[in-house]
Amino acid sequence: MENKLLEKLVDKSISKEQLAGKVKNNFDLLPEIVDGMNSSKAAIRYGCGKVLMDLSEEHPEKIYPHWDSFVELLNSKYRILIWQSMAIIANLTKADKENKFETIFDKYYGLIDNDYMVTVANVIGNSRKIVLAKPYLLQRITNEMLKVENISITPHLTEECKRVIVEKTIQSFDMFFDKIEQKDKIISFVEKHVNSSRKALKDEANNFLKKWN
Repeated sequence: MENKLLEKLVDKSISKEQLAGKVKNNFDLLPEIVDGMNSSKAAIRYGCGKVLMDLSEEHPEKIYPHWDSFVELLNSKYRILIWQSMAIIANLTKADKENKFETIFDKYYGLIDNDYMVTVANVIGNSRKIVLAKPYLLQRITNEMLKVENISITPHLTEECKRVIVEKTIQSFDMFFDKIEQKDKIISFVEKHVNSSRKALKDEANNFLKKWN
């Protein structure tokens, strides 16, 4: 039997924003929202996931006790849940006083080898938040991000998809390049794409080099 409040997501008698507002007023509702991500109904599981993405950004310390639930969802059969959980975990690193992220580092960054472009792009896009929360992981994260050059082409990840991922990687590096020690490695990575057939990637690479090289 679904929670009556969450059922309102199905008939749209409550919006995700309204649900988030209710939780902010009463964080005792959190366990129900977290459980909602396991609902058999798409409107509930993705609606709750979106609410938790937003709340984890604003109130990471409130969501942090549910960390293990989001780690478990990295194994979900639903890709959207995986993407939402990745974003939530990245947001929660700000509140990660127990260094739980370090124990799942390999699992999280292992998703760079995923068959789907959006999954890989989410790892890259979330890295900035993780670096800001845990600057001592910067070098390790940088090394993982550089692996995008070696990802395999799959039916869901074409050469063009790979170029999109590289573009996002350069954008992420731009956000914390000043903190990176081995800058030459990043410059070399970017230089390979200054003549890319993808205009957006080509522009990104050239603008990066103008700014940092």
